[in-house]
Amino acid sequence: MNERPNLSKNINSDQFRDFYYLKQELVSFCRAEKLSTTGGKQELTERIAHYLETGEKKRAIPANKTTIDIGDITKNSIIENNFRCSEKHRAFFKETIGKSFSFNVIFQKWLKSNSGKTYQEAIEVYYQIVEEKKQGLTKIDKQFEYNTYIRDFFADNESKTLEDAIKCWKYKKSIQGHNRYEKKDLKALTQ
Repeated sequence: MNERPNLSKNINSDQFRDFYYLKQELVSFCRAEKLSTTGGKQELTERIAHYLETGEKKRAIPANKTTIDIGDITKNSIIENNFRCSEKHRAFFKETIGKSFSFNVIFQKWLKSNSGKTYQEAIEVYYQIVEEKKQGLTKIDKQFEYNTYIRDFFADNESKTLEDAIKCWKYKKSIQGHNRYEKKDLKALTQ
């Protein structure tokens, strides 16, 4: 197994993609190379890989932000086009669902892709998502590799501790290859 290389312009994009780097490391590299630092971890990874392959400094494409006055929200209101989570939306959901409400990625994606449906339907979907989360049925997005690893670790090792999971995660991200949990990662606990 190769050792994790320092993130520099002297590595190629394949080497870069074979190892795990924290978002802060990606941002620092972008600053040093005068690349745009905007976007999430996946966007930064793509930008850096492109730069390492071609030397071209890809510019971030700014999101088109328009403010829409949506008026009062009721359960019968229609979810607007170009939905954006706002304090007005948060207040509505907290009032109707309760203080435990919080926007989560899955619910936000549902809202953004279901304009034309009612907020009552959104509330029903929110409860369904919460229930699926409790049962561990939800998919964790790719950029949350740590969360996915920890969940999969515990699914396979119910008697282990969070400290054990973190030790295995640190081992996993230090070696070449993917960052998904595998049974053989447990060797980190005996080292």
